[in-house]
Amino acid sequence: MHTRRRTTVLAASLVLALGAVPLAAPAFAAPAPAQTSASASASAKGTTSLDTAALEAALENLPDKDATSALVRVGGTDGRWHGSAGVHDLASGRAADPDARFRAGSTTKVVTAAVVLQLAAQGAVNLNAPVQHYLPGLFPRTFEPITVRQLLNHTSGIQFGDSLGDTFEEVYAHRFDTLPPQKVVASALAKGPEFRPGREQHYLNINYTVLGLLIEKVTGHSYASEATRRVLRPAGMRDTYFPGTDPAIRGPHNRGYQAVKRADGSTEFLDVTEWNQADRWAAGDMISSTADLERLVHHLFRGDLVPRPQLKEMFTVPSRIKGATMSAGLQRFEFEGRVYWLKSGARYGYGTVVTATRDLSRTLVVSVGATDAKSEGMNPVTERIARAALK
Repeated sequence: MHTRRRTTVLAASLVLALGAVPLAAPAFAAPAPAQTSASASASAKGTTSLDTAALEAALENLPDKDATSALVRVGGTDGRWHGSAGVHDLASGRAADPDARFRAGSTTKVVTAAVVLQLAAQGAVNLNAPVQHYLPGLFPRTFEPITVRQLLNHTSGIQFGDSLGDTFEEVYAHRFDTLPPQKVVASALAKGPEFRPGREQHYLNINYTVLGLLIEKVTGHSYASEATRRVLRPAGMRDTYFPGTDPAIRGPHNRGYQAVKRADGSTEFLDVTEWNQADRWAAGDMISSTADLERLVHHLFRGDLVPRPQLKEMFTVPSRIKGATMSAGLQRFEFEGRVYWLKSGARYGYGTVVTATRDLSRTLVVSVGATDAKSEGMNPVTERIARAALK
């Protein structure tokens, strides 16, 4: 397949799942040199299918107009490769920390789904039971019964909840304010259903915010404590935590920026590293590292965290809904005949992708300091990294 065709197919496959479209380009200092390391396990012919040259090329010339940094981990049965590029911050220009923590966004949903599926395995939750059974009095009568499974695979019909603004400028002004997830849920339910449960699939954070409430109701403990005890600790995710209302990123981290147009047409880069993410909660407030997310996917796919009967939910897409791609916590996509299971995440300043084949023959974790992470479409830096890693 020609390179141009390969790029087009990959972009079409991932456009619903990945990062951002850039704004205008600023003038950057000389790019920081990339840091890479590789170890390939030899095949019968003594070769590896990892194209390390392409991976190194994908990290060239950072920072640029699309991203200030990139942290990459590629793994699998045929080799491993780690790389980082870009800068820790635009002011100093020093090299990006390859072990940095970052806002992992909606990859939080993988952890939330794992907790719910553990509870199902223990008999504390029935995936076929209405969530109204576990959260009595929460839903208005306008809602038909919504099963726990329909929350997991985004077929509930619940509409999106309110946020602290509709534009970047509005939410930026309120970035240190707290919007409790309970208020987000209340605002969503007040709007009534978007469609009847199980009839369509609409990916929305609200489904996993409700699942966070479910976890707390069933266990009697906070979402963060249950997710840490049941998933983070068993998976060895030592750099991962849930910040709650704390706007800072604890520990080593690279700064995150959002590109904003000035009135004169020039581009300003606002530092958006500190941000209260309380409203994202069980749907997207996790802070993690590429090494920890790699540990998560390995332990999860191997069945270490969720018993195999319930783990099937993470690799099952609703068959009766046209165009459905979402399972419990993951998304299915196919590239050149190979099926991958993916979860992306985006918070201002940070874009994340975790993807792997079911048999873990190829895994990829990417964290990009995206300059417009919440925009529709695919971040060009993320695209070229994914293209190099998955071809």
